[in-house]
Amino acid sequence: MPSLSALLGLCKLKVVALILLTAVVGMFLAVPAPYLPGAMLVFAASVGISMASASAAVFNHIVDEQIDIQMARTDNRPLPRGKVTRNQALIWGVFLGIIGLGTLQLFVNTITMVLTFISLIGYAVIYTIYLKRATPQNIVIGGAAGAAPPILGWTSIAGTQGIEYAFLLFLIVFIWTPPHFWALAIFRVEEYKKVNVPMLPVTHGLAYTRLQILLYTILLFLVALLPYLAGMSGLIYLVSAVILGAIFLGYAIKIYINPDDNRITWKAFMFSVNYLMLLFVALLVDHYFLITL
Repeated sequence: MPSLSALLGLCKLKVVALILLTAVVGMFLAVPAPYLPGAMLVFAASVGISMASASAAVFNHIVDEQIDIQMARTDNRPLPRGKVTRNQALIWGVFLGIIGLGTLQLFVNTITMVLTFISLIGYAVIYTIYLKRATPQNIVIGGAAGAAPPILGWTSIAGTQGIEYAFLLFLIVFIWTPPHFWALAIFRVEEYKKVNVPMLPVTHGLAYTRLQILLYTILLFLVALLPYLAGMSGLIYLVSAVILGAIFLGYAIKIYINPDDNRITWKAFMFSVNYLMLLFVALLVDHYFLITL
């Protein structure tokens, strides 16, 4: 039997934690301040979304096992190290998916369960099996699955009521994904070449990828202002979005004008995680301490 730590190692817990944060913020924003969503509903939705996300991560590990063995970034994962067999991982992934989706169906609502299932298939099947190996736009198209959690959080509390606001959160994560991952792809470009994965820097070169990171980061800066412009958030969020966006844009500019300094791409990748986390925290804080111009 595999150890619990090995099974959890298949779940990409740090990624799931970020996913859960964006989903929980969606839950709280679905309720007008100063009211709070029901604690049990938040708990059930969090468990269901987290377990479904972990299930998708497990299937990603299974499909990418041969790639992971060849890459320094991933060769220490449980499957390449033989800590878990493929059959054990498959059973674990199916178990997590059934429990997660079942929890959403029984204790939350059907629409959230269906959307979560679509997101799981989008990441575990459409992205991992097809898009990742078929096109350099894999991250752009496949990013839709990773951007879904704020919508899942929203629908778990409010159904489809006011869902247009949740799509603003979806759009932020969707536009954030390419510059976030392309920074990592530049840093690990030789490994992606080795395993023949058509990431953008492999197919179109480093200079083109740096330009795309800059353009997407500019677009992200503008898109992140939409919650304020739509009246969804106030001054606290606006100031936070401008400051965080300016820092992210600064990294993108440095990547563009310093093509030989890979340290900057790694720093940009690491900051991009903090950017998304802090931006969504700012949304939550602003929701309950709203200041408007």
